[in-house]
Amino acid sequence: MDEIRDAAHLRDHMGPVSRLAEGKVLTRLDGHARAFIALSPFLVVATADEQGFPDASPRGDAPGFVQVLDDATLLVPDRRGNNRADSFGNLLAAPGIGLIFLVPGLTETLRVNGTARITTDSALLAPLAAQGKVPATGLVVTVREAFFHCGKAVMRARLWDPAAQVPRESFPSLGRVLAEQTGAIGVAEAERLMEESYRTRLY
Repeated sequence: MDEIRDAAHLRDHMGPVSRLAEGKVLTRLDGHARAFIALSPFLVVATADEQGFPDASPRGDAPGFVQVLDDATLLVPDRRGNNRADSFGNLLAAPGIGLIFLVPGLTETLRVNGTARITTDSALLAPLAAQGKVPATGLVVTVREAFFHCGKAVMRARLWDPAAQVPRESFPSLGRVLAEQTGAIGVAEAERLMEESYRTRLY
């Protein structure tokens, strides 16, 4: 089985990087990046633990829920979830972070890489209140790299095409999935708990 095991082999296999792709990486957020973040209601947060084991976690809210503090700093609020805190635990061990911002209707994405620290500063987090609730925790991200990624992946996925949407009934509810995977509670109770969580604990 053929494998790529070193950087030289990888570059030879992939071919040269275009001048546009090579020169597009910024060390700070310019006006285009700021505008994109202001439009974005969804991002994926990537972290890794001290052994390098990776994790990716979705974050979403109203467009612009991530605040640009300055051209090298972002503030990402933590809304209510399942309290696993995987990303936070990873960042305590290894502060590196990667973000991918998406905007519905736009095929391009914005990638931001840097380091992050966890904040509980209520004064800092207060402007990010939603539904009258100030987030208890947030991520302060120091930007090291910011660049736009072309839209080919989103176009191939037809991500924003209504005709490509999967009917909800084609896949079981999360309550059923978790009940069957864990065996902890019955399907009906799990579905009731998930419905209640979605209805009463978004914020």
